[in-house]
Amino acid sequence: MGVLRSMRLGTLPVLMRSGLLVLLSLFAIPIAFAQQASPPVPVPSPTVDPDDGPIRVKTDLVTLTLTVTDPYGRYVSGLTKSAFQITDNNQPQEITYFSDADAPISIGILFDVSGSMSSEKIKRAKKALERFIATSHPSDEYFLIAFNNRAQLLMDRTRDGEGLLRQLTLVQPKNNTALYDAVYLGVERVTRGTHNKRAILIISDGQDNSSRYNFGEVRRLMKESDVVTYSVGIMDRGDASSSYGMQGQAFLDEISSVTGGKSFYPGTDIEMDEIFERIALELRNQYSIGYTPKDFQPDGKWRKVKTKIKPPRGLPRLTVRAREGYYATPTSIIR
Repeated sequence: MGVLRSMRLGTLPVLMRSGLLVLLSLFAIPIAFAQQASPPVPVPSPTVDPDDGPIRVKTDLVTLTLTVTDPYGRYVSGLTKSAFQITDNNQPQEITYFSDADAPISIGILFDVSGSMSSEKIKRAKKALERFIATSHPSDEYFLIAFNNRAQLLMDRTRDGEGLLRQLTLVQPKNNTALYDAVYLGVERVTRGTHNKRAILIISDGQDNSSRYNFGEVRRLMKESDVVTYSVGIMDRGDASSSYGMQGQAFLDEISSVTGGKSFYPGTDIEMDEIFERIALELRNQYSIGYTPKDFQPDGKWRKVKTKIKPPRGLPRLTVRAREGYYATPTSIIR
């Protein structure tokens, strides 16, 4: 796995730690300089529905989840707000909310149990998912959705990782694949989650032949939602080389990248374990940024967002990954 290192303004001293610190230092690189405490997330005044239903908050605040890596792909934490520059429709924006806290998330786990996923594929993916849960924040909230010819919510708002894994021992792969429907259900559930930070983890070969929704509808949904998506393509050699497999991979790539997430295609069991672990670590080493666009008009049009990073002196060039933009409609937050 290479030498464990951390970045400290131009030097990379070797850290010798045990337990979780060793694991985190594989991917997370803290920047050692003082930071100011992050301000609280601004919350507009809520409006209550006449039927005394959920409180819905209307806001023009745009939030971004950012992942920063160095040239070796290691996560970089400890940057301050001044290191980031945001442009919205080519106009510079003032960052009004900033946090790099290791905050818990609401995460939807979408697990493919269709006939194209053999029992062996499911067994391998379940084993790797154990690594993901073990590395995740202890207060993370899970939504488990299994899908074949229809998407089913098996567990709702749970912190019981072991219980989640037990649910997966009961499934048998069969029938067609309603992946697009599962993504819709996953977004609907996690946006009602407890935590402000939200993500989806798709475990599938990417094939769809049974959904009510189509690719275009799912893509627009992901562009509208502030939900970072990660995909792990469980494919055999025959799957990857077939036209059906390539189509599935193209979907997973697109649906992940448009949200600021990433897709992975492990070739071995060891690589799969490392990928699930890496996704869990990425979720724990991200930045949350918020701003209110200066010229916001709720016209429903697409607004392109660019995020740049200016690293402190002594650091190498850093890469930032975030969603590409959003549709200009006021966000409705259910509380």
